[in-house]
Amino acid sequence: MEWTPMEINPEMLNKMMIKLGVGENWRFVDVLGLESEQLSAVPKPCCALMLLFPLTQQHESFRKQQADKVAGGSEVYFLKQTAVNSCGTIALLHAVANNKSKLTFDSDSALKKFLDETANMSADDRAKHLEKNQAICEAHNEVAVQGQCRLEADKVNFHFIAFVNVNGQLYEFDGRMDGPVKHGATKDESFIMDASKVCRGFMEESKARSVSAVALCQS
Repeated sequence: MEWTPMEINPEMLNKMMIKLGVGENWRFVDVLGLESEQLSAVPKPCCALMLLFPLTQQHESFRKQQADKVAGGSEVYFLKQTAVNSCGTIALLHAVANNKSKLTFDSDSALKKFLDETANMSADDRAKHLEKNQAICEAHNEVAVQGQCRLEADKVNFHFIAFVNVNGQLYEFDGRMDGPVKHGATKDESFIMDASKVCRGFMEESKARSVSAVALCQS
């Protein structure tokens, strides 16, 4: 199955949440910037931040240095990205899976079914399971083609990652890594500020200029 490149856009991501049977009590909103003044406009509570950024040579070098910071343990849900152009959906899955207790799901939710089926799998096996999941792939493609930017698959050099507060710890989820990266303690009230601070450092280290962000907030 082929995955269409997806732009970062709350409207697109929210359409995908609806298609995948996620209840409407949490929805994505735009984050207009990563400085405190802009972050104060983000609705609270907020349970996940997703970042879209360009993949650069500097970023790849920075990621290699971070390899030893990958956290083990089963308190978080992590899956690897193996399907090309699926990073938007992988980030959405990480945001939803690690906030499962806060969210509600329709009785026939394809996303809840996937999370239940893969709950005890390894990150690699979850990736294989996703590659074969027609319902999620179709929802991704149906939404991705509605984007305003016509992204050409062979020229896409942007990548999505997600930040989530799991049991008072700030985790970064990137399907290209071998596991989540733990960034220390956080609280619900300070999560968006803490995650944005990590993002700003990340942008500096990887020399990323054009980034976009969205937050998953209670609606």
